Amino acid sequence: MGRLFGTDGVRGSANKDLTPELVFSLGKSASLVIAQRHGKGKAKAVVGRDPRASGEMLEAALIAGLATVGVDVLKVGILPTPAIAYLTQYYGADLGIVLSASHNVFSDNGVKFFSKDGKKLPNDVEDEIEKNLETKVPHPTGSEVGRVKDMADAYEAYLAHLLETVKIGSLKGLKIAVDCANGAASEAAPDLYSRAGAEVIAIHNTPNGININDNCGSTHLESLIETVKKNNCDLGIAHDGDADRCLAIDAQGNVIDGDHILALLAHDFKQTGKLTSDTVVSTVMANLGFKIAMKTAAINVIETAVGDRYVLEAMEAKNYVLGGEQSGHIIMRNHSTTGDGLLTALHLMNAVATTQKSLQELAGIVNKFPQVLINIPDVDKTKIGNTQLVEAVKKAENSLGDKGRVLLRSSGTEALIRVMVEAETMKQAQDVAESLASVVKKTC
Repeated sequence: MGRLFGTDGVRGSANKDLTPELVFSLGKSASLVIAQRHGKGKAKAVVGRDPRASGEMLEAALIAGLATVGVDVLKVGILPTPAIAYLTQYYGADLGIVLSASHNVFSDNGVKFFSKDGKKLPNDVEDEIEKNLETKVPHPTGSEVGRVKDMADAYEAYLAHLLETVKIGSLKGLKIAVDCANGAASEAAPDLYSRAGAEVIAIHNTPNGININDNCGSTHLESLIETVKKNNCDLGIAHDGDADRCLAIDAQGNVIDGDHILALLAHDFKQTGKLTSDTVVSTVMANLGFKIAMKTAAINVIETAVGDRYVLEAMEAKNYVLGGEQSGHIIMRNHSTTGDGLLTALHLMNAVATTQKSLQELAGIVNKFPQVLINIPDVDKTKIGNTQLVEAVKKAENSLGDKGRVLLRSSGTEALIRVMVEAETMKQAQDVAESLASVVKKTC
């Protein structure tokens, strides 16, 4: 059996892979591990979820697992994943747990843990939780059992925190559309942007448990583009099911992805004196156009492996305040410990409002290079450094010069190698990528 924890907690088909029994055991085991670090007194855990159908069932199992070993539970209800990270710190809890499968289909669910400082748990702590799943321990009785408290102020506390990061009424004059993906931000996102001063048209904001991410949100932008154009909006914002990221649409219907957003925010942060060491952190998947834009703006780029965990680690190492991924996961360390789609959107729109420039103009600092990504399955990942493939990559890089790039990566979870090529034209990128993919198939 492989490792239970993936890059974003534990995920699976609800009531099949991710059963109430497993979630109960995860809650219980996490309690044991955290309690050992807590010291005296009862530990506290914040629990939240997204609105998918299995949420209530798994929430009950999780809370039971926590309370069984004497952990008090602060139940915050349906809120974006980053809200749980923030509220864990706000309430002084020892652990934060969210039930969500992010952008996955409604029948999936997941369990994601945050430490007391609102960060993803380190791998070694996750391993300890997994190791203790079958551990039998005495159950406390009487007043020592865990208690459950509904936190009525959680929603307002989270929104107040976000609003404090911008000036009151900063979005006044903006007309925006927001696609809530029928997810965790269905109430919070329109409310937040409206309170910040924007005129808001919300779509896909009526979750029923089974329509989360269903042809909507950041993975299906068609209806948001249509809404922006039809209503002459200044821009559109798209969240995923748990709202830890966002993408945007400009008034012309163009997609503004994480590279554009990160570049735009880096430029804005530099102009306002908030960009530590004039440096932004991105991943190896950031488009070459992003890097060129940052060089033009005299902003340094630190590259990490793919994953917001690695982005945050690099940011913390040198006290950088801004980092993110092409997918729209943006971390603003001066305001949050994790990617927060609502916070990102708020500051994106704030830049539009304060500069009085269109989103198209602000995002235009990035001229994206055509990109082709080919996944080659059923290969031996350990052979990715073979001589023939290394030579083929060098030849491809020489042919592209400084007007393109090549990236080969082995998957962390599957038996496949990814070939990514960027070039001046889509045809050139496609030709180079297919040529390299052919070498991978022959030599790996």
